[in-house]
Amino acid sequence: MKSLVSHEGMHCANCGTPLVGEFCHECGQSVHSVLKPVHHMVEETVETVLHIDSRILHTLPPLFLRPGFLTLEYFAGRRVRYIAPFRLMFVLCLLCFFALHLATSAVIDHSLERHQQQLLLDRGNDFSKATSAQEVRDLLDKKDNALEAVQTFGSDAMAAQAEMAKQRLHDAANRRLVELHAQPLPASSNTVAAPAVRTTGNGHTAVSPVRIGWLPSFVNDGLTATLQHIQDNWHDYKHGDPTAREAAKERMVNGVFGKLPGAMLLLVPAFALLLKLFYVFKRRLYMEHLIVVLHSQAFLFLWLLLCTLLATLARWLEPHAPWTTYPLNWLDRILVLWAPVYLLLMQKRIYRQGWPMTLLKYWCIGWCWFWLLAFVLIGAAVLGLAH
Repeated sequence: MKSLVSHEGMHCANCGTPLVGEFCHECGQSVHSVLKPVHHMVEETVETVLHIDSRILHTLPPLFLRPGFLTLEYFAGRRVRYIAPFRLMFVLCLLCFFALHLATSAVIDHSLERHQQQLLLDRGNDFSKATSAQEVRDLLDKKDNALEAVQTFGSDAMAAQAEMAKQRLHDAANRRLVELHAQPLPASSNTVAAPAVRTTGNGHTAVSPVRIGWLPSFVNDGLTATLQHIQDNWHDYKHGDPTAREAAKERMVNGVFGKLPGAMLLLVPAFALLLKLFYVFKRRLYMEHLIVVLHSQAFLFLWLLLCTLLATLARWLEPHAPWTTYPLNWLDRILVLWAPVYLLLMQKRIYRQGWPMTLLKYWCIGWCWFWLLAFVLIGAAVLGLAH
């Protein structure tokens, strides 16, 4: 326990006001000096962390399980026990998209690994479908380039397997060329130079410069560069060799997830304005609707985070404990259904209208919010393509 200390006769070092407690009632400065021993700073840090942890325990369970409870508590003035709405929404937003990014990257890496394994096991059966010697050579060059990417970025064992796969493909191509009565490939043709690192403009067509008269030149230049990046990434993803394709996919995924948190913040004031319009006769302040949106968005981010973690857990447990698939699938269905039910109950409890009017407004607001969300996600995707 802190000892009782009298501050009579003491004055604030900042503004000179007589003190009646540990903090100046004029400027708010503490009477305690920041020049303290290290162990005191450690004690204060631990106390702050424990205090935040206690607020998390008071905030997250009702946020997820009690629709509208936190919002009504906030309106009633009981706020100290809970995390502030904007901070809660922002932290959950970052955690949600961080988990989604990790899960998406894991899926992409798994897909790439499976693709590489298919390349290493390729027996060259596709050569039998080639109808000319040129088709055989083009197909062999494409497969060799893919195996070169495996040799460049894979492990030593995969590089050795890729070398043997290249030899098998070379032999299969020669057999098909003999069947077509064409000249077989020379023995050294199975060695293809490693693909060069892509440089700006290599294999890409330049876009037409953007020239909008009422915009400054630097804005037009920026739009031109953005369009060029979008075209380059899309070209690499659709027509590039495997190395360029994976690099383009990684750039686009990183770009999208880098833009999503900021893009989702744009929904908050727009959604609050939407609620203000639909409940204009309730005579609530815009700030009240903003608190409702912050708590509903925080719930959605927490819900999406839990769905992502549950899907990741199910994918990890499936090969080791198949019996967990059935209960996890049911839990996933319950989570999916809980989100619309939660938002409906939250709207009913906060705005206190009858069920027919609540359901009608819930449907209209949900329809408008869907298109707002689609617009924001499309914008984030376009910016991600330009990364």
